Amino acid sequence: MGYPWLADFPAISGPHTPRDLLAEAAPCVPDSIVFVQAECERSRWLEEVEWVESLAAAEPRIGGIVAHAPMDAGPATLAAINRLAARPLVRGVRHLIQGEANPVFCLRPEFLAGIRELGRRNLTFDICCTHGQLPAVIELVRRCPETLFILDHGGKPAIGCEAADAWKGHIARLAAEPNLHCKLSGLGTEAPGGRWSVGDLQPYADHLLSCFGAGRVLFGSDWPVVKLAGGYRLWLEGARQLLSHLAEDEIRAVFRENARRVYRLGPIPCSDWTKKTPL
Repeated sequence: MGYPWLADFPAISGPHTPRDLLAEAAPCVPDSIVFVQAECERSRWLEEVEWVESLAAAEPRIGGIVAHAPMDAGPATLAAINRLAARPLVRGVRHLIQGEANPVFCLRPEFLAGIRELGRRNLTFDICCTHGQLPAVIELVRRCPETLFILDHGGKPAIGCEAADAWKGHIARLAAEPNLHCKLSGLGTEAPGGRWSVGDLQPYADHLLSCFGAGRVLFGSDWPVVKLAGGYRLWLEGARQLLSHLAEDEIRAVFRENARRVYRLGPIPCSDWTKKTPL
């Protein structure tokens, strides 16, 4: 299946498999992997799910799939959700918001209806949006209280820019909604040129933790996109440093237990959680 957006990112445009991930992550390999849709050609979303299912048959670390499905297509949305709900590995859906020109795209009646149907089917919705779209996302989450949301990449703050002040206010308002969790992921790629230090990212991580608490923040690798900002192991070590001031049980929650609960991964055996983290 095609991924047209990768034409602009030749460094990561080749195939990426669990074997590639484990080789790059070693020795800090994840115990469990959640695959999040990678924006293939929209008409081929089910093929992407089937491909990941075939990978999971050989790699038991793949414990869940967040698939694409069109949330604004009326009867076609319901049909897609029904097909996904019947697949054992599917835990949720992501229909990208970030590429939509309409700043209130996610508040269209058709989109809201699709999101509410996810809640009825016990499927989550991953929100991938820009910081400028957060006002509409706040309203989306409020209008769909029965659906569990996960905000990807911390809401994509403008690292080092004045726009980060507005992001802070929007994050605080989002965190007031109990049906929303937030991923600590993708911050490095939001830094100018993908160049970052722990000091650059600390204020943003601290704000997320202050607003959501350790019980509603999930570590995410954003692999393979993270390769544009240093790679998996660099981000993992950076995330450990960003969270180093937390208590041990809080760190365990962010790196393991919250993802296990939100994505319904089941028990994840682990002998050393400081070295093994879920995606």
